[in-house]
Amino acid sequence: MQIKKITVLIVFITFLYNCDSPNTETPKPQIIPMPTHMESTKGEFILDNSVGMSFDSNFEVSAIFLKEFIEKGSSIQLEKNNKISFIQDDTISNDEGYQLTISPKQIEIRAKTDQGAFYAVQSIRQLLPADFENGTFTSEKFAIPSITIKDEPQFKHRGMHLDVGRHFFSVDFIKKYIDALAMLKMNTFHWHLTEDQGWRIEIKKYPKLQEIAAFRDQTLIGSYDPDQQQFDGKRYGGYYTQKEIKDVVAYAQTRHVTIIPEIEMPGHAQAAISAYPELGCTGEQVKVAETWGVFDHIFCSKDETFEFLENVLDEVLELFPSKYIHIGGDEAPKTHWEKCPNCQQRIKEEGLKDEHELQNYFITRIEKYLNGKGRQIIGWDEILEGGLAPNATVMSWRGTDGAIEAAKQHHNVIMTPTSHCYFDYKQSDNEGEPLANSGGFLPLKKVYSFNPIPEELSEEESQYVLGGQGNVWTEYIPNEKQLEYMVFPRILAMSEVLWTPTKNKNYADFVARVENFHQRMDALDINYANHLYEVDGEVVATGYELKSILENKTIRFSTDGTEPNVTSEVYSGVIPIDKDLIIKAAIFDDDKKLGATFTQPINYHKALGKKISINAQPSKTYAGSGADGLINGITGSDTRINDKEWLGFDGEDLEITIDLGEEMTINSIETRFYEAPWMWIYAPKVIEYGFGEHGTSSKVEIPESKDTHANIKIDLNATTRYIHLRIPNSGLIPEGKQGAGHQPWTFIDEIIIN
Repeated sequence: MQIKKITVLIVFITFLYNCDSPNTETPKPQIIPMPTHMESTKGEFILDNSVGMSFDSNFEVSAIFLKEFIEKGSSIQLEKNNKISFIQDDTISNDEGYQLTISPKQIEIRAKTDQGAFYAVQSIRQLLPADFENGTFTSEKFAIPSITIKDEPQFKHRGMHLDVGRHFFSVDFIKKYIDALAMLKMNTFHWHLTEDQGWRIEIKKYPKLQEIAAFRDQTLIGSYDPDQQQFDGKRYGGYYTQKEIKDVVAYAQTRHVTIIPEIEMPGHAQAAISAYPELGCTGEQVKVAETWGVFDHIFCSKDETFEFLENVLDEVLELFPSKYIHIGGDEAPKTHWEKCPNCQQRIKEEGLKDEHELQNYFITRIEKYLNGKGRQIIGWDEILEGGLAPNATVMSWRGTDGAIEAAKQHHNVIMTPTSHCYFDYKQSDNEGEPLANSGGFLPLKKVYSFNPIPEELSEEESQYVLGGQGNVWTEYIPNEKQLEYMVFPRILAMSEVLWTPTKNKNYADFVARVENFHQRMDALDINYANHLYEVDGEVVATGYELKSILENKTIRFSTDGTEPNVTSEVYSGVIPIDKDLIIKAAIFDDDKKLGATFTQPINYHKALGKKISINAQPSKTYAGSGADGLINGITGSDTRINDKEWLGFDGEDLEITIDLGEEMTINSIETRFYEAPWMWIYAPKVIEYGFGEHGTSSKVEIPESKDTHANIKIDLNATTRYIHLRIPNSGLIPEGKQGAGHQPWTFIDEIIIN
């Protein structure tokens, strides 16, 4: 093979080089994700106009990226030299692994593939000053500490998802998104292209998809609550032409990012059915959806539908060379299938048990078609219902159960549970946070705590977990700046979860690197959320504890609701709770307040800190602070249920006992329940209560709620040590409501005993 030698100058830095002090102490490298192995050695590599690099054609993508990054980021024009070299090393077992050696004489990049070399370049990039990112670097001489890095990813699939169906994003922004993935050594972009609210990919055989399905008449603004819905009255939409998609795919290939397209089926298909009504079961003309949620209009199982989908997929395959095609498979109500003559005939002809097995037939038929084209399918974990298609990979989002079931069947799994991977959830308690999905709360620390390997899997079964990804659903994300705010810095945590071995992870060290990374995001014009300077807190056995995720920061606070300032008390230990408090706290650096004020009202009542037991365990996703959180003096959020206070139970009747420790006179019992039928959450109809050791004896109806909270206060005059509450589930969700026929969720907040 003919080797093409190309030499170019490279100049990069971690700090300004001082010619008079060549041995100046250098800062610790601040790379995200943290490399597998990193060892500092003696000396520094001096980068000036005498330095260049050499590479052969196998490493052209990586080397050209580095060359352009230097030249576009500075005034330096590269000349010929070979002090920096790219070397193919087939002894490196992982195709994405690399070895980077920086010594006083040279920089050496060893990799088996260009992809591995590309990730070495991304590490070098993060050793350069952030000024290179926006072309403002002007210095001529720098030094970088000598270092050896041996690095490879923990997981094969390291991805980010983006829903462009609810809100549409430009080609330029999609490229910027891909750039961010590449910088963080993520290798997969899951492009969610079709939805009930918009079809975003040009299909030439079916022009009505562009003319009709790509646009909706108006868009929901604000709350999804059906009783409070408002619309903007503006036609909205757009789609990517096939030329644009080819351009984006080619661009991603220069960043070693694979794009996996998602074409939803059989559910989330209302936009397509609006263009071609014959694809549905009813044949009726429907509109592109203007609200969020799950819709009954799904693809019918007749042959005409499969012909349509196969023709669509043929054009998709021409655009996307990825091994995988994502076919959705989630949230497909069977309402129309149950009444559809075509679907019932299909069930009979194929010997299927029910509509769930019909979904398996649907997915399996599409899988066979794609397998025949040399491709594989990925589906959300609902594709397990009715049996799993033979070669399908499962993307587990509703917790870990789907992943466990699939891995035990020896199917590949990609982990993306809502609890740790849904970046459309709020990330802070700040009042100024943008409107977001009310179903969850996902701060940076929780993302970082994610372990993609469920503990229920054996070592052999764990091999089927390919990795994970962060998901971004855009119901409440109408523009690019808000999308960036929701993604950054949580994407930094996800990149380290998926790349760095668990034993190497350290949250305190990570957040220090995130603080440093702010400069790079500023230079890249990324609108990131900065919650590093926020205070958090929790009730502990001896009172209330304040925390900061950054070490060595000064917290000042008050307990009477006054705004903390430079003269406020410095936090040094747990704050006792012996009365009602309004704790306010903030981080200070000398006389400068660094972050937002943390506010926590505490309602001191007779059950605070006492013993409580519940007959049922809350959902892992909605476990709050456990049973103790129901009597810790803190009321849950008014706008979301996935915080530290609300407890969510999936269909159970609840029996709660509070032991006050001694007999006390009590005058009232007060609590509240969440009410959100569109989320399958219903307040109970009654609450039963009693005292002593003999259970409940009295019953009170819970008033119907006109908003998202049902409040109940029971006035009493009783003396007791034990309080018993029985809270029956409200019963099956009625017909005509989302989740009809299912047991609803019960969400309960603080139980206040006065």
